[in-house]
Amino acid sequence: MVRRPVAWVVAVLLFAEALGVAALNWFLGVVVDRQDMSLAGLDPDVMSTSSKVGGVVFGLYFALCGLVALLVALRDRRPAGFGRLLLISAAVVHGLLGAFTWGPVGWPAFLFMVVVLALIVLLLMTYDAQREPVDEAAPGSPGDGPAVTPPAPTTP
Repeated sequence: MVRRPVAWVVAVLLFAEALGVAALNWFLGVVVDRQDMSLAGLDPDVMSTSSKVGGVVFGLYFALCGLVALLVALRDRRPAGFGRLLLISAAVVHGLLGAFTWGPVGWPAFLFMVVVLALIVLLLMTYDAQREPVDEAAPGSPGDGPAVTPPAPTTP
């Protein structure tokens, strides 16, 4: 089926995105630090540090989401609990980032965000469509209780 390959692709994309986001923010922090200029009176050291910390935090967030997708691919079971919430939040983040990147960055970044969003949603939906087998006892087995029969129809 398509579930495991989608989970693998989502995991790889999220790990690559984690590395890319962390590296980009780190690079921007280094650029701000070397320019030694202030933006509207803000301290350049604070801007540099906050860019680096933000990059590490978002990189770890995307890496954690990638880890959840990797576990889904390895186990071939749907994500549950906190992992499911992480993947849903990653889908929301990609939707928002896609909407915000259209103007400043362009349509290729928008397309990338929408593709990742679609793959995450596909990952969540394909595993939701899978039904867990329900253990039902055979009729007439002990513990079922008395059998109830419907009343016989009456004729006037």
